[in-house]
Formats: sequence, structure tokens, C-alpha cells
Amino acid sequence: MIIAIDGPAGSGKSTVAKRVAERLGFHYLDTGAMYRAVAFRSIVSGIAIHDEAGVARIAQRDQVTFGHDDGSALPSRVFIAGDDVTGAIRTPRVDDSVSAVARMPLVRDAMVAQQRTIAASSDIVVEGRDIGTVVFPDAELKIYLTATAEERARRRTAQQAATGHVVDPAGVREAILRRDEADSTREVSPLEPAADAIHVDTTGLTIDEVVDRIVALAQEARP
Repeated sequence: MIIAIDGPAGSGKSTVAKRVAERLGFHYLDTGAMYRAVAFRSIVSGIAIHDEAGVARIAQRDQVTFGHDDGSALPSRVFIAGDDVTGAIRTPRVDDSVSAVARMPLVRDAMVAQQRTIAASSDIVVEGRDIGTVVFPDAELKIYLTATAEERARRRTAQQAATGHVVDPAGVREAILRRDEADSTREVSPLEPAADAIHVDTTGLTIDEVVDRIVALAQEARP
């Protein structure tokens, strides 16, 4: 079974998806780590990060796989072409490169093919902005998480404060709205709910309440 969770920045997709996977005993498919692995492999191979053809060759040739500890829904290791890159993909240089890589249509095509291969072998929960529309249009359960811009800004501000950073909530809200506009109007895989997605507004809800709702929907939808 595939559970696809989409939604705008700050809607809680990642946290919710991981907890849903843990509750159901599914694997969490970390698509962001897959793009990071390709970015890292490109960097160490000497390929310019804006060379789409070169980066796409990496994505098409080198398989990204995950390792899981016994009984864990969350991946503990990331491999590309058999090499463990778990720590290497979380460096500032990869941080600076992964967005450009993830925007490349040829790379996205290759990653979607790999993601579908992974999903064919296990029950998964996967989140993003085009999962239910592009990556897994036939997913058994599609969720579109939403929340008001004010709520999403509040969450982001709290996250920043927890790490010792003081930010202006109004500025965070404006940044979120700009991100919404960019994600919704981009040419490749824009942010939009699938026609058959179930909308879940997380405004005012705790993470546990959202997870409970999705788990209940999954149990109803499970073949």
C-alpha cells in the first residue's frame, strides 16, 4: 500500500508522514535523501551542479537504496551505487546544491522511476508536493495537508526559536507565501492536490490528532 502525503511548506508533512509510517509499520520513503544522494555523487564525480545532462546520468545510472534497522520504519542508512552516503549527504555543500538538482526534469524523471521501484517491494508512506499527482497517481490513499499561512508561520517560528534563532513571525509568513506561489506555479510538478486527495486541515490540531486521522483513513482504505 502507498500513502501519498502532499501539501505546502510548513503543513507538517515530514513529521506526520514519519509518525504514520511508524504507527502502521510501513517504510518511510525519504525522497529528499534521494535527491541529496544524487547531488553528492555529482559533486564528487566533478560534474557541475547545473549540468543537467551530467547530473541526470548519475540519477539514471546509480541506484539509491535505503537501510533499515530491524523493526524501524525510518531509514537509518542511505546508499547510492552501493556506497554508504548517510552522513555525506547532510553537508553544507549538498545543502547548497540539492535544490538545483531537484528542479531538473531529467533528474526528477529518473528519481520517480527509482521511487516507484522501491514502492513496489514494500508498504510505504511518502510525502512531498507532487507525490499524489505525479509520482504515485495510483496510490491507495492520498492526503493533502493544509494549514493557514499564520499557523504555518507560527510553527516555523517555534522551530527556529527551539534552535536558538530569533525570527520575525511576519517575515516568516511572507516567506511561506512566496514559497507557496513558487511551488504552485513552477513548470515541473507544481504543488497541487490530486483530484481524489482527502484534504486534512491541520490548523489547530496536534500532530497526534493528524496522525490518528490519517491512520484511520489508511485502515479504511487498505485492501
